[in-house]
Amino acid sequence: MEEKISCDGGHEFKLLLSCPSGLSPSQVSVVFDEAYDRIPHSDSSLEHSISEIWDARVQQSSSLYNGTKFRYGGYNFDVGNDPKQQPHVSLQLGLTDYRTFVGTNLSPIWERYLVPSEDDCIQCQHTSSPLGNGAVVETSDKKILVLQRSNKVGEFPGYFVFPGGHPEPQEVGIISHEGFQELNQCRTINNKVSQEMFDSIVREVVEEIGAPADSLTSEMDQVCNLEGEEKDLDKRYHRLDKYNV
Repeated sequence: MEEKISCDGGHEFKLLLSCPSGLSPSQVSVVFDEAYDRIPHSDSSLEHSISEIWDARVQQSSSLYNGTKFRYGGYNFDVGNDPKQQPHVSLQLGLTDYRTFVGTNLSPIWERYLVPSEDDCIQCQHTSSPLGNGAVVETSDKKILVLQRSNKVGEFPGYFVFPGGHPEPQEVGIISHEGFQELNQCRTINNKVSQEMFDSIVREVVEEIGAPADSLTSEMDQVCNLEGEEKDLDKRYHRLDKYNV
């Protein structure tokens, strides 16, 4: 499943999972549990640097603000034994926040948070690793839309990007892990989080390009995981949805 890919400038990342034919909502599920939260590093100076880096960034840009995010903690992929059976991906998600993302994944000393391991989840157990999403938007005249990020954002200022962002825990009523311990509550929240992954990308496209939601037609959904072995590739999970507008 895994494939190492090199791009211009010597940057390298590992493609953990690729589904070129796309996955429908019924083929994607979520296990939301605090077991997939970030594990604090044993080095107290590293942990303290998270606050220092965040405070410095806020001083540089008053538009930065903290917020809760889903944390990517792994996945299970089932292709099934029956040729007629559709493949299924189960994502393992915890909670993190943007402040910790800036202080770990985007830290100048980000490599110090990594654990020597071939297992991606173990290697990145001390990083924030928020769940991200992105969309490829094709216009009716067959143009692909890209955006240029503001120079005031905390993540890759000035870069050209596809529309995207993050699924938001607060959209499904999550501010912590409390209150979801019962089995029926777990099932309900897992279903809501799974749906939020699909709803959030539509919301991001509408907010970032200004196109009404009813003008979008989804051509395919592609789910993939990116392991950032370079600092530039910080989102542990990235979904690309293709929309026509």
